[in-house]
Amino acid sequence: MSDAARVNDSPPMAMSLAYALPTHEREGQIFWRLRVLMVRAHLRFLFHHARLRTSLVIGLSLFFWIGLFVLFYKGFDFVIRYVDTPGSRYHADVMLFVFPLFFLSLQVMLIFSSGIILYGGLYPSRETEYLMTLPVRDERLVYYRFQEAVLFSSWGFFLLASPMLLAYGLVTKAPWYYYAYLLPLMASFAYIPCSLGAICCLLLIYRLPQARRIAVGAIALAIIVIAYHSIWKTLEFSESEFLGNAWFKETLRRFRFAREEWLPSTWLSNALIEAVRRSHNNPRDLPWLAAGKYFVVLVSNALVLHLAVIWTGRRLFRPSYWELHSRRAKKPKLTLAWVDVAAGWLLVGFPRQTRLLIMKDLRLFRRDPVQWSQFLIFFGLLLLYFANVDRFREHKGDINVMTWVNIVSFLNLAVVGLILSTFTTRFIYPLISLEGRRFWILSLLPVDRDTILWSKFLFAACGSWLPCAALVGISDVMLDVSIMVVAVHQLICLLLCLGLAGMAVGFGAMMPNFREQSPSKIAAGFGGTLNLVLSALYIMAVVLMTALPCHFYLLSGKTDLPPKLLQPEYLRFWLMLGIFASVVLAGIVTILPLRGGLKSFRRLEV
Repeated sequence: MSDAARVNDSPPMAMSLAYALPTHEREGQIFWRLRVLMVRAHLRFLFHHARLRTSLVIGLSLFFWIGLFVLFYKGFDFVIRYVDTPGSRYHADVMLFVFPLFFLSLQVMLIFSSGIILYGGLYPSRETEYLMTLPVRDERLVYYRFQEAVLFSSWGFFLLASPMLLAYGLVTKAPWYYYAYLLPLMASFAYIPCSLGAICCLLLIYRLPQARRIAVGAIALAIIVIAYHSIWKTLEFSESEFLGNAWFKETLRRFRFAREEWLPSTWLSNALIEAVRRSHNNPRDLPWLAAGKYFVVLVSNALVLHLAVIWTGRRLFRPSYWELHSRRAKKPKLTLAWVDVAAGWLLVGFPRQTRLLIMKDLRLFRRDPVQWSQFLIFFGLLLLYFANVDRFREHKGDINVMTWVNIVSFLNLAVVGLILSTFTTRFIYPLISLEGRRFWILSLLPVDRDTILWSKFLFAACGSWLPCAALVGISDVMLDVSIMVVAVHQLICLLLCLGLAGMAVGFGAMMPNFREQSPSKIAAGFGGTLNLVLSALYIMAVVLMTALPCHFYLLSGKTDLPPKLLQPEYLRFWLMLGIFASVVLAGIVTILPLRGGLKSFRRLEV
């Protein structure tokens, strides 16, 4: 920081235009050195003061990665074995159906997440406010924060995509250049939607500084409508065609929008498929060159968008920043919304202090379009899917169809739990950390600290149980499962909501981060990663402990089961034992984190 220090220490009259700012190269070196020092200090702190937690997160992350790798390996092995060999027309059709949809969905999520994280790092950040007092170029400041947005928004993409693509290469016996292309392809692809999200964020704040929340909500609703319409069109088929050859061909045709040539997800998919294809002894057929062409397209677009981010930051950041922070405050309306009135009636049985704290968190949730828009997108798409899973009713007596119904019903329950775990990690876990800077306000109120933490837990548990129970109930009704399965699903749904809420609130109180203002960065940190991994393991354990005995119990009267332990009377015992074990596990993961969180929260000094 020597150049910046000399500029600050020099008198104003001696500050010439040529000396006011360091060169671009020197400025970049200063910021890179700053980032290296911060990362080094953070790692030193982790390895000296949090070895157990660091080892636990690394171990659980590796376990999660290995589990995904095994799952993808088995899935690709099934496709290759029963569809066709790699390089064939059928194999390419199947992969061009799977890869573009997967990468297109991640592409949309990267655009939203990078824009949201960049907004939190640039506009409300105190560090940015301090850096703006130094002789720093606007584009360098934007790029400094943009690097953080790329890192925090794309780590999930690499965690999901790396085991899938590595498993695909091993199953297809891909040549060496496939693995050489893998990391550059993923990095260049992730950079494109992150750049688009950053540009949209800067343009939105520049043009609509006062109506940014309304604009974000409108964009989210537009995406919901488009997604609903697209998925609804893909589900228009007759019962007789379901899972047949004509149905697969029609499904491929209806999802052709995900294979448009102008989409980066299509470039990445084509590059991967070309990289595993072999030349068949044709000297003109060079798969590595065909994959390299798509790689060049990805890299060139990433570089162009990199320049666009720099140019947009130089032109728009400072005017948008001052316009946002100098706007006139509006007088708030003191009328209660119908949501508050309805919530007040539902919470009438709780103590007054707890009820008021829950109402505060509810109002913060509904006033933030970033939270409720993502909630509507995910759960709305699930609702549309669950409303169209009744394709098995015509063949209800078939034992194979009944098997698939049971499997699909428990898979739906697991999907609801996994999506809920991402929401509790993203929105519930940072609640205590975000309260830290305003904790002095709560300290002045006649409210016990335990009440504050219990209100967070009740808000998360009750707020998540209502939509999750409704979604699981709709899935069971459309699949026409038995009453026993419906009761088991509702019980497991309640256990999942309690356990996930307890872990998110408890870990959030045990590992708060009061230095960070962005909830996305708090959730992407050490504690958020630990909470997400443990939540996924908890969901899989609870669902498996009830799914397997329930599945065999329903099949006991329909098929010949071998051994004595799989007879109906024993299966009833295994089912009750699985439910009991799930209740015990839910109690452990709910009580232990909350107990630790209460102890830490009582000793908290802010």
